[in-house]
Amino acid sequence: MLSAYDLTRDDWAALLDGEPAFRVEQIWRALWLEDRDIADVTTLPKALRARLASAVSEPLTVVREVESDRGATKKWVFALEGGATVETVLMAYDDRVTVCVSTQAGCAMACSFCATGQAGFTRQLTVGEVLAQVFAAARSAAPRRLSNVVFMGMGEPLANYPVTVEVVRRLHEWRGMSARHLTVSTVGVAPAIERLAAEGLPLTLAVSLHAANDVTRNELVPLNRRYNLDRLARACAAWVETTSRRLSFEWALIDGVNDTDQALDELAEYARPLRAHVNLIPLNPTPGYLVMGSPPARVAAFRAGLEARGINATVRQTRGRSIDAACGQLAAVTNPKRRRVPLASQSSDR
Repeated sequence: MLSAYDLTRDDWAALLDGEPAFRVEQIWRALWLEDRDIADVTTLPKALRARLASAVSEPLTVVREVESDRGATKKWVFALEGGATVETVLMAYDDRVTVCVSTQAGCAMACSFCATGQAGFTRQLTVGEVLAQVFAAARSAAPRRLSNVVFMGMGEPLANYPVTVEVVRRLHEWRGMSARHLTVSTVGVAPAIERLAAEGLPLTLAVSLHAANDVTRNELVPLNRRYNLDRLARACAAWVETTSRRLSFEWALIDGVNDTDQALDELAEYARPLRAHVNLIPLNPTPGYLVMGSPPARVAAFRAGLEARGINATVRQTRGRSIDAACGQLAAVTNPKRRRVPLASQSSDR
């Protein structure tokens, strides 16, 4: 059974056959613009609400909900059909409200410092399952309006390419979200970056770089053995040339690993020709990676060093660390059938 967010306008029209034509618009507006679910569309007759609620599925079941940062950060553990779980994080700031959504249960990329990568891969999420995370967060954020969606939760969004693209398209076209408010993160699936550039979608691309030499990046991001830094640079250049949009590099600062003066020079040299912005992320602790994040003084010095070399850089504000909701900490995959998927089955080069 499909969820309400899987259905198109035509699907709703078919489901509402025999009802007044304006019912479709009522439901569409309630779901996509007013952040309500079917049961809350009180302008519909009670009997119709009950019939529609039984005709669509609820793809997510709340297993756990926790808060930190005095309620400004919330994390949900959602159970999916089949028993796997995913995590979704809502973050409220003074100027925006952002939800970080998952596109896969687990992840096959196996990045050494990421709890999700350490857990392994279970399955892909559907369009409805990803969108349901967005709207669950939107309802929780009320009365504030959900303003930003970042595809930075569990999984590699470009390894679930058709779903990620369709979710972005629907949020843009059906909810009216702009490129400034939709960010897709990737560890560097080069052919998919080039394919995404050609889609014409309004979004911001964030590449999880973390090292700018192949030896170190091979250890931190195993996908680099398939799409090395040179190949990734070509894909990033194609993105910038095709879309004319700013590129962002994510860099989790790890003490003594990628926060050295040499790493600083390598990053600046790599980012400069791409005119990339660098988003520095103090490494968050995970059970399977015992190396510490860079101390605050080194984070500040690294940022200053980048700016002195002509690279625009910011430091991400850490949110939700106490509830394992910060970057790299999402890992609640409970399906005992989870598996690691060979990289070859995730994507192919041209």
